Amino acid sequence: MSTASVPHVPVLLDEVIAALAPVAGSVIVDATFGAGGYTRALLAAGATVHAFDRDPDAIAAGRLWPETQENPPRLVLHPRRFSEMVAALNEAGISRVDGVAMDVGVSSMQLDQPERGFAFAADGPLDMRMEQEGPSAADFVNTAGEGEIADVLFQYGEERQSRRVARAIVAARPLSTTGELANVVRKALGYSPNYKGSSGPSKDPATRSFQAIRIHVNAELDQLNDGLFAAEALLKDGGKLAVVSFHSLEDRIVKQFLRDASGAVASTSRHLPAVAAKAPAAFAQIAKAARPSDAEVARNPRARSATLRAATRTDSPARERKAA
Repeated sequence: MSTASVPHVPVLLDEVIAALAPVAGSVIVDATFGAGGYTRALLAAGATVHAFDRDPDAIAAGRLWPETQENPPRLVLHPRRFSEMVAALNEAGISRVDGVAMDVGVSSMQLDQPERGFAFAADGPLDMRMEQEGPSAADFVNTAGEGEIADVLFQYGEERQSRRVARAIVAARPLSTTGELANVVRKALGYSPNYKGSSGPSKDPATRSFQAIRIHVNAELDQLNDGLFAAEALLKDGGKLAVVSFHSLEDRIVKQFLRDASGAVASTSRHLPAVAAKAPAAFAQIAKAARPSDAEVARNPRARSATLRAATRTDSPARERKAA
């Protein structure tokens, strides 16, 4: 096993590995490779891992792992979005897999590098691009209309004062660093870093705007939707899906996907006409959502908001996606 130092702690690791139940010879997709926390545990269990990441830094680090040099390799890296996993694995001659793990959102590695522009703990360029190409966060805040910015902040950051913040962003343009953007948001919302409420220091409101802009720049929720359907298409009968999300928007998508895929329908009154027969379930054994223990949160505060949802693929054909 690679002994390279891991710059982050994988969240809900034991629970994810238990949900995937890897054994020697399993073929499992790590859809969000990052620093390889899940992959490391899967390889230790004897599985072959196909790991995806659109961040070239993560792929470059993964290529140093010795498992990529085995014959055949037990770690196969795909520098692609996980929404493309069906095409990528078909190109590798694989049509079905035993498991898919997804750890959704920004990685700790990205957050901890100021030059990537994902966070405002330390000032850095206003970037936020996972793939390190295409329009950046700076491009968005400096060129988008006030209405579009407000919509992004409201939809993806659940910022109730999105219009006020958007107005302040437009008035302050051009913005080029994370510190500049964070200060504009704070000023617009009247935030005082020294204020302490009954539950302690107030949360920095710039967090919501940074989340929203990052999700928009990387089309993260579209990628999540596409990735879930790709996993459904790839998993064999009895294959396992394990998805860790970190905020309500992501978790809502995963929860609804599994509800629909399991054939669950809202209960109706016995006095109403019977509904049409539901389609065969693509997933069964939907596990109860798992959250990190107090001990894990104490070790790794970033795990605090994590939720794991897991399910098992049935032998029913993958569903056809309806046009949006």
